[in-house]
Amino acid sequence: MAEFVEGAHTGEFLMSEAAGTRSRETAVIAASQTLVVGQIVGQILVGALSATAEAFAGNTGNGVMGAITVDAGAPTGEYKLLITEPASNVGNFVVERPDGVVDGQGDVAAAYNGSINFTLADGATDFVAGDGFTITVVAADATAQDQYVALSLTATDGSQTPAGLVYDAVTTGAGETVEAVLIARDAEVNGNLIAYPEDATDDEKAAVRVALKTRGIIVR
Repeated sequence: MAEFVEGAHTGEFLMSEAAGTRSRETAVIAASQTLVVGQIVGQILVGALSATAEAFAGNTGNGVMGAITVDAGAPTGEYKLLITEPASNVGNFVVERPDGVVDGQGDVAAAYNGSINFTLADGATDFVAGDGFTITVVAADATAQDQYVALSLTATDGSQTPAGLVYDAVTTGAGETVEAVLIARDAEVNGNLIAYPEDATDDEKAAVRVALKTRGIIVR
């Protein structure tokens, strides 16, 4: 006799949620996705990222910023470059992300590689401590809608960060997006009925659960 395996029912992983629809939101699922009930998803931003730099008012040094490139998945907003250890024709600086976390340290007249990438040229007048630049990172299309894909722990486009779980199975074709319901916050879910990335290790799964907890999603 043939044996059949029953798939998960819509919302079966959900143990409790906030009143009303506070735990839920409608999300756009990106193209070429096959998501099962309870699949953990990450959020990506449609459109490339770009950056512009503006020197602090009152800078002593007159070195200029070269072309800036932005890594996929880098946070948008205002980065701060601050000269910390000036020196003749060189000097050191620190770069802070929009949330205040240090992105990295670099040197004047040398390539800096971080979430953003550039070379700050030395000028005729050396920089002094406290000189700096504001570097603003924006999406190419400010009106572009965030889209969701299966969580990918090795991605760099934002989809490496858990953003919720799909309430029902959803499949999209090439070039096709659809709207779906996510459990995005303030809920309890059954850990045996949610779908992690297939190759996730136990430690990675534990890290995913911690990340979900920051959204108020508790895995039981």
